[in-house]
Amino acid sequence: MLTQLEEMSGQACWYAIHTRSNFEQRVAGELGSRGFESYFPAYEEIHQWKDRKKKVAVPLFPGYVFVRFADSPGLRLRVLHTAGVARILGNGGMIEAVPDEEIGAVQGLLNSKVPCHAHPFLREGVRVRVKRGALKDLEGTLVRFKNRARLVISVALIAQSVAAEVDIRDVEPVGSSRRVAA
Repeated sequence: MLTQLEEMSGQACWYAIHTRSNFEQRVAGELGSRGFESYFPAYEEIHQWKDRKKKVAVPLFPGYVFVRFADSPGLRLRVLHTAGVARILGNGGMIEAVPDEEIGAVQGLLNSKVPCHAHPFLREGVRVRVKRGALKDLEGTLVRFKNRARLVISVALIAQSVAAEVDIRDVEPVGSSRRVAA
């Protein structure tokens, strides 16, 4: 958690952290021990070896962890000096915040326990909101794959997405999106 002084210095935002290969879980733990709120989106898979099976946390976005802090030179340096952190993502030498809605949508999808998997990032498509079911009120992009409808939730800054199958009857267009073809 951020101290009162840190919160007073600016608005706390989510930032995407690029990590060393296979360091996501360690970076999230280390950031947490340094007092930062971190989020390591992962799903469980059962991996099998010759002698055993084990549940393993698989990163939803390999190489990335999210951290929430009020941007200041001191806090930025503390994040960057965390073992396994490569950089904080941004453009033109400036770090860039990840919208709370994108982090909330990913958390909502993973918390719903609906089977999901990584999906290629999409820039185009119909923006939809789920009307009912376990994913109710989540917004994302509707795509079709093998005659099935999928809700794709994207985190633009890291150009990564996650998808879950939805019933086409359970979604509605958001705002001025193109009509959804049933």
